[in-house]
Amino acid sequence: MHIPFTRARRTLLATALLAASGAALAQAAYPAKPIQVIVPLQAGSAADVGTRVVLGKVGENMGASFAIENQPGASGLVGADRIARAAPDGYVLGGITDSVLNYAVNLAAKTSFDPLNDFEPVSRMANIAWVLVANNNAFKTPGELVTQAQAQPRKLDYASAGPGSPHHIAMELFSTANKVQMTHVPYKGATQATMDVAGGQVPVMFSAISVALPLIKDGKLRPLAQPAERRSSLLPDVPTFTEAGMPAFNFSTWLGLYAPKGTPRAIVDRLNAEVARALADPAVRDRLLGLGLDPSPSTPAQLGELTRTGHARIGKVIRDAGIKAE
Repeated sequence: MHIPFTRARRTLLATALLAASGAALAQAAYPAKPIQVIVPLQAGSAADVGTRVVLGKVGENMGASFAIENQPGASGLVGADRIARAAPDGYVLGGITDSVLNYAVNLAAKTSFDPLNDFEPVSRMANIAWVLVANNNAFKTPGELVTQAQAQPRKLDYASAGPGSPHHIAMELFSTANKVQMTHVPYKGATQATMDVAGGQVPVMFSAISVALPLIKDGKLRPLAQPAERRSSLLPDVPTFTEAGMPAFNFSTWLGLYAPKGTPRAIVDRLNAEVARALADPAVRDRLLGLGLDPSPSTPAQLGELTRTGHARIGKVIRDAGIKAE
């Protein structure tokens, strides 16, 4: 039977309205169950601490439960793969740093996921400040470190959170700038590496301030210099490399919230707004700043662009410096 055009239009319109209403109801109901958040780095790392602080407040504001799980391995690639392969329904998220998506990926011969196309950027959460630290029986200044490294090529060890980690790349860049050769001692995460530097097993490393600060305050680690244009308010007595008479050296990383590719835009936008709301809270900001994390919300598009440009830039740095996987 022929259906009049006007009736067909009414039917199509009703169907479209019903679909939109269903999507709106689904979005209004989100989240209907706990949300799993995978941090692909060790407990106590900057990514772990920052993610817990921010999403703790997001969960409080949303009346939602965020279950955070650390999945370290292969400099973050194991956990990132798990996030990328999860169902894109908003119930699996990732607190991921550029150490995974820009550093480790560029150094790996092959990865099981595409860092630029297998994730849905949600929001940047924080920028991460860094510091060069040594155990108390090693060096008092970065100049002393360079002098010893020049006198004994490859005899001086440095720790990192693993091959291709920011700790690794930062020290290789520092070594290149100061024309020294040192030996890399990779760990399976930042926490144990930092503890072993404090314990004297390895003399020196670059660390996120958020990880090193408790040990610095306890007098177990000596901060030598900050790779930044200005001193952190957390370490006001620690000079920048320029102030210490060394070649200019700036280095920082960032932490973002990601979802699997294909996660509904309405859910991404909701989470983005909630992250921005949490980061605007004075208590959250103070907590992050006190950990060496600078609250830095973004739009999903801005985080996507940051990921793309960072991936290209760090890839070039790794190639130009001749840094290889171990």
